[in-house]
Amino acid sequence: MKKTENISVVGGGSWGTAIACHLARNGHAVRMWVYEKEVADGINTRHVNPFFLSDVSLPDTIRATTDMEEALTHTGSLVMVVPSNFYRHVARSLSPFLSDETFILNASKGIEDESLRLMTQILEEELPEKFHRRIACLSGPSFAREVAGEKFTAATIASSREETSQFFQRIFNGRFFRTYIHHDPIGVQLGGALKNVIAIAVGIADGKEMGLNARAALITRSLAEITRIGMVMGADATTFLGLAGLGDLVLTCTGNLSRNRTVGLKLGQGMRLKTITNDMKMIAEGILNTKSAYALANKLKVRAPVISGMYRILFKDASVEEILETLLAREPGKEMAGLG
Repeated sequence: MKKTENISVVGGGSWGTAIACHLARNGHAVRMWVYEKEVADGINTRHVNPFFLSDVSLPDTIRATTDMEEALTHTGSLVMVVPSNFYRHVARSLSPFLSDETFILNASKGIEDESLRLMTQILEEELPEKFHRRIACLSGPSFAREVAGEKFTAATIASSREETSQFFQRIFNGRFFRTYIHHDPIGVQLGGALKNVIAIAVGIADGKEMGLNARAALITRSLAEITRIGMVMGADATTFLGLAGLGDLVLTCTGNLSRNRTVGLKLGQGMRLKTITNDMKMIAEGILNTKSAYALANKLKVRAPVISGMYRILFKDASVEEILETLLAREPGKEMAGLG
């Protein structure tokens, strides 16, 4: 019989809500920290998140609070599910309320804008060293709505310490959710962050009705960009062939539930970015991460033409047609160049 754990989920968006729902169904005692009082009240009294996945009935064992101390009291592990642009601020507030034995899992996907740090790197900078070997990350092809709806999902848990990965694997594995452990948190997180940028690019191609051949080529060549960046940062190239790399990339680039692909589709159909974002209830992380991905590729001196093109479209007002023409006019070369 699976041991019941006291788990805190920090973040009350769609993904945080889906994770809390899954963990509670797995028999764990779940407490959520959320920013909005209305969200806490909705979860505690009506067992729904009124802002995110509002049609999903949550287990009544989930308790929510806006008070960080209350959320973390008596917890044995916590899952961070906070947008990348708020991540450091929230991470900085954790330390006073953690016991020395707490395990910490990052489930957010992104790159911090100014520092270009991944989320586990932020945790290591903001938390005392005694926690560093207890930090892991979760990533893979996992739409929040499908996890909450008990659709089969497989994901990757990575840590520099295998015992930490195994701890979270035991917590997450269930009838509809299977996890695989990995040794490469850098690669696992990069795959999760950079695929959002590529999903916007693929959405643009689909919005322009460029065809399925073009979609497949764009996904494949973008995977090469992601892998090049990862290798320079010390990631294992084979990580990007797994769930957290190719798996998540394909899902986000082709799935109708992808917010980032939706942004691209509308751009490809001629809508302006400001109009698109004003109409969206939830953040498309790929917009924020395009800027940081572009800066990271430049800092590392890595060729990343798709990421560069997306940066110019989103932040330099370049036209979609101009970027497509530039990409198609590039000098042809060897397919695996730069991958070792």
